[in-house]
Amino acid sequence: MSQAGLLAAQQKMHDAGVPQAAIDVFTHYYGQLESGVTGMIPEDSIDPYVNPPMLDELDVPEHIQQEAIAKTAIIKLNGGLGTSMGLDRAKTLLEVRDGLNFLDLIAKQVLSMRQRYKAGLPLLFMTSFRTDTDTVQYLQRYPQLAVEGLPLTFQQNQEPKLRADDLTPVQWPQDPSLEWCPPGHGDLYTALLASGVLDALLTGGYRYACISNGDNLGAVPNARIAGWFASTGAPYAAEVCRRTVNDKKGGHLAVRKSDGQLILRDTAQTPDQDMHYFTDEFRHPFFHTNNLWFDLQALRERLAQGNSVLGLPLIRNQKTVDPTRSDSPAVLQIETAMGAAIEVFPGATAICVDRSRFLPVKTTNELLLLRSDVYDLDEQGQLVACVETTPEVSLSSAYKTISEFDRRIPQAPSLREASSFIVKGDWEFGAEVSIRGNVTLGEQGGIVEQGHVLQGEG
Repeated sequence: MSQAGLLAAQQKMHDAGVPQAAIDVFTHYYGQLESGVTGMIPEDSIDPYVNPPMLDELDVPEHIQQEAIAKTAIIKLNGGLGTSMGLDRAKTLLEVRDGLNFLDLIAKQVLSMRQRYKAGLPLLFMTSFRTDTDTVQYLQRYPQLAVEGLPLTFQQNQEPKLRADDLTPVQWPQDPSLEWCPPGHGDLYTALLASGVLDALLTGGYRYACISNGDNLGAVPNARIAGWFASTGAPYAAEVCRRTVNDKKGGHLAVRKSDGQLILRDTAQTPDQDMHYFTDEFRHPFFHTNNLWFDLQALRERLAQGNSVLGLPLIRNQKTVDPTRSDSPAVLQIETAMGAAIEVFPGATAICVDRSRFLPVKTTNELLLLRSDVYDLDEQGQLVACVETTPEVSLSSAYKTISEFDRRIPQAPSLREASSFIVKGDWEFGAEVSIRGNVTLGEQGGIVEQGHVLQGEG
């Protein structure tokens, strides 16, 4: 039955115009799924990774930085819609502050670095079939971003969701678009190859790529890291940050006992009985930022060796075909994580960076921080922290979607003197509100009037 399922899935992808390289990669993982591969990484198979080099302790000569950044391309992941925040367009179109969205700020950051280092520094976005049109249209206001011979966007591939009971492509006539899913951001490498972008970058004289999430405005192009990476001669490097008690969800690097290879382990790859190890910030003291660096030539050679298959570990993701309906058929999505590529490159390494390079916006909690006076926005499009310790922010479900968040908090309160800001109920805020110390607002809800100062302990 699974053989029939594979043939049906391959045909469906072919009919939809999915590149052959992506079909070949899907076929590879389908075989793993059929054979029962789960991608789990038990704690007893790894040792903690505890001693990465520290960026702030490294001396990278200016000429090395200049040479490396001149050969570097910047790639941003831009395939998500931000549906968890109530968005129906590319998440990077969400306003961050001062009327500017993620795309505006990324463009400013890259253009500023081009001018500073007199480097081409191409910027490319990996989009999805849901975000490509919006992204291309918006970037038309930055015609100077284009680099000859390179596109501004290339699309992530798509694959069929598979019925959990027989591994055949699911049918959902109510909304056929829900029959498809992205293969996870590990598809980056396949998409670079199949789109021709990888070869175009190499032809253009570029040797290195820096990859990060489009919603992480801390991942600014960095010549010092580029110089360090080039100097190592490593084929691949990951940026990590020191974990705190609040960093329990992000993946971490580890050393595989069987061969000493650096690997990435995510929550979906951790057995339930080992989750207490996974979340222990002392046992695994560094988390993976999803900021990556790799040698384009090394990637091209590795893909050629594997006939387009890089060999990332499988992530078996079980969902329902319609995420909003628990009674819809159970499906399996074949996924991979781009950070897991660290294990397919012998000699791969990592570097510990400052927390300022990790400013993702996954919820309105983080958005409130970026819109507040905890950060200043400089002329280069960079968010600069104005406090030594970022206050904890936790908003209730009343603020989950952007529309409800904006209605209740049209102007971010001052948080520079806050230690924590916890909102348990449904509260509305006037302009020029200030939070000081540890402030918790209760479940009863209410209105915080304009200019009010909320003073807590600490």
